[in-house]
Amino acid sequence: MDKFRMIFQFLQSNQESFMNGICGIMALASAQMYSAFDFNCPCLPHYNLAYGLGILLVPPFILFLLGFVLNNNVSMLAEEWRRPQGQRGKDPAVLRYMFCSMAQRAMIAPAVWVSVTLLDGKCITCAFCTSVPVETLGNTSHPGLSQGEMKRVLARIPCKEIYNGQELIANEVAVRYLRCISQALGWCFVLLMTTLAFLVRSLRPCFTQAAFLKSRYWSHYIDIERKLFDETCAEHARSFAKVCIQQFFEGMSTDLASAHCHPPRKAPADVGEAAEKLLGITDQGTMNTALKSWHRCKPPLHLHPPALPSGNGWAGEEQPPTHPPVPRREMAAYYSRV
Repeated sequence: MDKFRMIFQFLQSNQESFMNGICGIMALASAQMYSAFDFNCPCLPHYNLAYGLGILLVPPFILFLLGFVLNNNVSMLAEEWRRPQGQRGKDPAVLRYMFCSMAQRAMIAPAVWVSVTLLDGKCITCAFCTSVPVETLGNTSHPGLSQGEMKRVLARIPCKEIYNGQELIANEVAVRYLRCISQALGWCFVLLMTTLAFLVRSLRPCFTQAAFLKSRYWSHYIDIERKLFDETCAEHARSFAKVCIQQFFEGMSTDLASAHCHPPRKAPADVGEAAEKLLGITDQGTMNTALKSWHRCKPPLHLHPPALPSGNGWAGEEQPPTHPPVPRREMAAYYSRV
């Protein structure tokens, strides 16, 4: 149990590792979901295409949205994008960096689903079975059929138990033809995703290193600032609640002491420490005003360092430096009465 607690604390402290773990779990879950999915092609001319492409595209879109939902930085990005300008400007490059980082992680599970689906071949076989080139793969000596009858026969290719067009085109030939195309598309998709991931992760910092470092730094700053603000608010709320409860019980103790003529008890020392942590904000209205001020007008990113000596003088007030006092020498004089 302690090991799992240590792992959980490590993941909480390192958000990037945590999100990478979540993306890996979602990728494995998407592959497992497809293997457990019961694929049933309707084998009808007007429904095969919609069913096959729906299974190929709709679950990846849902997994993509889930990747954003499970990412804690979505609310932070929306808050930074929609907040008022105030005394702190908004850098579009930082917002783009945050969105691209989240989108890259959210695309892992959909890419795994599309790759597994294309390599399996069932969706493409169901969706495009009516487009099999009968003139090339089928029996050209078969008596001619109308266009509607031809599509009805070809639409039953994925359903081997009800297929009745062996004289027109063999079921195994059509399935192998469509599965071969699907697997080729799947490997091309895997190659494309791998190449894009390599270019994004490796080559982008090489061309825009300064802008990349700046965007990454301020993205980390926004994340850390939000965490510290939440921790400070939680600590302030804890101190506020402690003082409020202590004052309630002190009032009850005073009433009981006046009724029974007992001296009231002295407040514990930790309550005084909690009162100091309130930083002068001791009522609900003031706290609401402070929170609104933080949202509407965050402090500028400009720290004021203390005055330091420089080579040409002092950076602060134009006053000479104060040297440490020289220790006094005590001298004793002896006089003789002789």
